[in-house]
Amino acid sequence: MNPLSSIYGAVVRARNALYDRELLRARRLQAPVVSVGNISAGGSGKTPFVMLLGELLKARGVKFDVLSRGYGRKSRGVLLVDPGGLPQEFGDEPLLIARKLQAPVIVGEDRFEAGRFAESRFGLQMHLLDDGFQHRGLARDFDIVLVTPQDASDRMLPGGRLREPLRALGRADAIVLASGATQESFPVHGKMVWRVKRGIVTEAVPPRPVVFCGIARPQNFVLQLRAANIEPAAQAFYHDHYAYSESDVRELLALRERSEAGGFVTTEKDAVNLGPYLSALTPLSVVRVRMELVDAANAIDTMLHKIEEKRRGA
Repeated sequence: MNPLSSIYGAVVRARNALYDRELLRARRLQAPVVSVGNISAGGSGKTPFVMLLGELLKARGVKFDVLSRGYGRKSRGVLLVDPGGLPQEFGDEPLLIARKLQAPVIVGEDRFEAGRFAESRFGLQMHLLDDGFQHRGLARDFDIVLVTPQDASDRMLPGGRLREPLRALGRADAIVLASGATQESFPVHGKMVWRVKRGIVTEAVPPRPVVFCGIARPQNFVLQLRAANIEPAAQAFYHDHYAYSESDVRELLALRERSEAGGFVTTEKDAVNLGPYLSALTPLSVVRVRMELVDAANAIDTMLHKIEEKRRGA
C-alpha cells in the first residue's frame, strides 16, 4: 500500500465519520436532490448518465435543474450556464449537459448556494447533483453511484484512482454497474442495482483518422473505436478537461500530415473544449456516447417513489 494512499484514506474516513455522526451537518434544499457520482477519479460515465437521467425525467414531465461544481472553469461563484458560452467560464461538462438537456445548469463551488439560486430563479423543482457522492455538505434524497470493473480491485488515491473505499457504497441508494461491472464484485446488499449499456455513435468518420481526446480514460475510447472498425492512423492524448490552444491545433494538423490521415475523430467533450478552433480540424467526426438504462421505467418509478417516501417522512 502506498503510504500516501493510507494517509488519504484516513482523511476520507475521518471526514465521513464526522458526517455519519452528524458532527458535520449537511444543509438541505427545499426541493428534492438526486446525486449522481462515483467512487473513483473520472471515467465512470457520470456525465452521460446525468444526461440519460435528465432525458428519462423529461419524458415523464418531471422538471429539474442540474447543479455542478464546474470543474476547470476560470470563473468563481454561482453562475447559470449559458449553452452558447465557453468552457473557461462554466466548465466543459456543464456546458455539454446544458446543450444536450436544454435544462437549467447552475455551477458553483458550494452546491447548496447553487441550489438556492436555482430555487429562487426557477422555483421548486428536482435538483440533479452532478458528481455529488463526495459532496456531503448538501443533503440528498437519492444517491446514485456508478462503478466500473476497475473499481473493485483499485487502490485509494494517489496510489490508485479510488476517492473512497468500496464500503462507502453503503451510503448509496442505487448502484449502477457500468462498463461491464458485475454485482458480485461490490457490496450491494440491500441496494438497488441498475445496469447500463454504453456505446458510441459515429457519423461520417474520415478514413484512417487521427484520434485525439482529453478524457479520463482515453484508451477506452480507442478500444470502442476499434470495436466499431475504426483504426486510428495516429493518436494524441491530453489530460482530462484539456483546454486546447492554437498551438495544439497546429500540432494536430502536423500529425495528420505526417501520418497521412484522412481527418480527425474526437469526443463531444473535446469538441466543447476546442471552442473556436473546432472548425480548423476538418474533416472532423465528433463521436457521441450512447447510454441506456436497463429496465429504465421500473428504475425511475422506484427512485421517484423512494424520494416521495423520504420527503413525507422528513
